[in-house]
Amino acid sequence: MLQITLLSKEHDRSQFDCGVTELNVFLKSTARQHGEKGISRTFVIHEGNSNILGYYSLTLCETETKQLPLKFARKYPRHGLPAVRLARLAVSQSQQGKGLGETLLLDAFHRTVVIADQAGIIGLFVDAKNESACSFYEKFGFVRCEVKLRQLFLPVYTLRNIME
Repeated sequence: MLQITLLSKEHDRSQFDCGVTELNVFLKSTARQHGEKGISRTFVIHEGNSNILGYYSLTLCETETKQLPLKFARKYPRHGLPAVRLARLAVSQSQQGKGLGETLLLDAFHRTVVIADQAGIIGLFVDAKNESACSFYEKFGFVRCEVKLRQLFLPVYTLRNIME
């Protein structure tokens, strides 16, 4: 049975390979340190054992109205705005195409809504690695930001609608 849990030292990170060196190195060398320092939290999907099939990381961020897609920018004040950033999302090459990316993303949506309920945020940002990743996120309602072409935004009210 698949489980999504917070990354811990019990998880075997050494065998993970999603095909993107930067994402592999982060999981193997940096993710736990960031968690311990309070920089981000990394959640892994596994089948009851320590073998990681995929992961994602969340962190808090602050943005300015000018960073938002135009259709959202006018809804918010011009000062710093709190948000969550999906810092990384990766699935092992052996598991790609099996829906684990969507499962991880929906879990990230749930956790983002919990954060919104507890502290208040405007939504979820993601910086897509390439156009294929942009297309993946757009299927879930993310909208591209005009300032950074591969940065996408999903407002909290859309997250709530998806989770209902």
